[in-house]
Formats: sequence, structure tokens, C-alpha cells
Amino acid sequence: VQLQASGGGSVQPGGSLRLSCAISGRWNHYGIAWYRQADGKEREFVGSISNSGVTASADSVKGRFTISRDRVKRTVYLQMNSLNPEDTAVYYCAAKHIASRTYDSWGQGTQVTVSS
Repeated sequence: VQLQASGGGSVQPGGSLRLSCAISGRWNHYGIAWYRQADGKEREFVGSISNSGVTASADSVKGRFTISRDRVKRTVYLQMNSLNPEDTAVYYCAAKHIASRTYDSWGQGTQVTVSS
């Protein structure tokens, strides 16, 4: 599968953004995840949605970020609310086949900047 993330931008603290991950190729047996990497920090898991629709999210974003998907549009979304400066990072979407242990298909990142 090939992935393309979009929707990043600049927003003030408390604001919202929705990121999109457009997927091409056969992805019925893939889970999709969002990761982020801030300057000078390691990449960290944000959340995921399995091929069966089960979602998971990091403690740091629970209650603020929501992952969803639209199979018809072949897109996975990351709705981000109540953003704060600590959410500033490049956000990536990634795909993992159900038989794989790792996310091995990555899209290019999209920058999210939260500042006043």
C-alpha cells in the first residue's frame, strides 16, 4: 500500500485540525497508525485503527484525538482537538499488514504547528 498524509498546518492552542491519510493499493488486511516526531525527539505512536476497526491511542492524546476511517474514500483520519504546543510535530501515517509485527509502509509527513 502507499500512503499520503495531508491536512497539517498552523493553529493556535486550543484549536483543532484534521489530518488525512489517503491510501492506495489493497488495504483490507492492514492496520493504519499515526505517529509523530517533534524536533530533537524520537518518533512516537499517536494512535491506530486495526483492519477490523479497533482503535487505540497514546495516553498523551486520549480524549483529544480521534482516529476514524472511510473505506469508500480510502482514507484514515486523525481528528485533533484541544491542541497544545506539545503537539507540534511532523505527523506520519503508516500501514501494517495483519501478519506483520511492524509498520513497514510509511507516508510522507505533514507538519502540525501549535503556537500563539
